Amino acid sequence: MVMMISNMKIYIVGLFLFLVASKGFINEADAAGECGKTPISSVASSLSPCLAAAKNSRAAVPPVCCSKVGALIKTSPKCLCAVLLSPLAKQAGINPAIAVTIPKRCNISKRPVGKKCGKYTLP
Repeated sequence: MVMMISNMKIYIVGLFLFLVASKGFINEADAAGECGKTPISSVASSLSPCLAAAKNSRAAVPPVCCSKVGALIKTSPKCLCAVLLSPLAKQAGINPAIAVTIPKRCNISKRPVGKKCGKYTLP
């Protein structure tokens, strides 16, 4: 009988830990950040053609970068800002003060001029 109670306690504790861990996983999977359900790392990866232009204000902005930035501005400007200010961007050596100039350098006419992105303002 004592062995049965001991096994039952282990089972209940195990079940409790499983439920707690599952709840955390489910919440994380359902979480929608600035980029919706798309991880910032995926969005950042899609913007890799912009890397040189985000580090150097004199670097040419490739057309593929302009089209990706233009699409993000149209669908989710907050996501673009989140990517520019993310730890991934910092690790990649992106300078946010330069990166926020890319929409202007791409001549994107419907860019959010004057919009704040952290402490930076889009020109």
